[in-house]
Amino acid sequence: MRSGILFKRASIMEIYLVRHTTPKIKKGICYGHSDLELDDNHDEEFKVVKSKIPTLESFKIISSPLKRCALLAKQFSNDVVFDSRLKELHFGDWEMKPWNDIPEKDLTPWMSDFVTVSVPKGESYTQLASRVTALFEEILFSETAENLIIISHAGPIRAFLSTLLKIDLKDSFNIKINYGDVFHIKKEVDTFNLITAINI
Repeated sequence: MRSGILFKRASIMEIYLVRHTTPKIKKGICYGHSDLELDDNHDEEFKVVKSKIPTLESFKIISSPLKRCALLAKQFSNDVVFDSRLKELHFGDWEMKPWNDIPEKDLTPWMSDFVTVSVPKGESYTQLASRVTALFEEILFSETAENLIIISHAGPIRAFLSTLLKIDLKDSFNIKINYGDVFHIKKEVDTFNLITAINI
């Protein structure tokens, strides 16, 4: 088990970092920026997610604009800030293709170094991490004291947690993130701590 510390002098008190619920898509399909519908059971999954977050006086809601995040975000408030930096990895030419249909000559270099190698007409994990870090630095160093619910995807959440826990990006996929998982981050004095215990 590990918890981490990062970003001093920020003014946010509580952050709940949430992965969207189950998307409606067949297994074995590559998707990232594609705007997917949610599983038919999403209403029940919404209830489970909401049960993991305490009722505070107010939250600012920030979400990926993709539907699988936006629908969950609107369960908390109609006033949602959508930020494209919270989108999942852009898989470019591979979007919505079966993984088994992606040419080996394209897939092998990426599988060998998914951190720095970009997907054809897409992005690399390093590029994703860069946009996510930029967003979180803006949020965490803000002078405004606001509780946040941030709804995103597994890739951006892993990228942020890898920075917070000082884990190499290549090792961040050891962090298990299920659909609807919630990670609690708390500001105490001038330091942020990951309250949720995770296995690495």
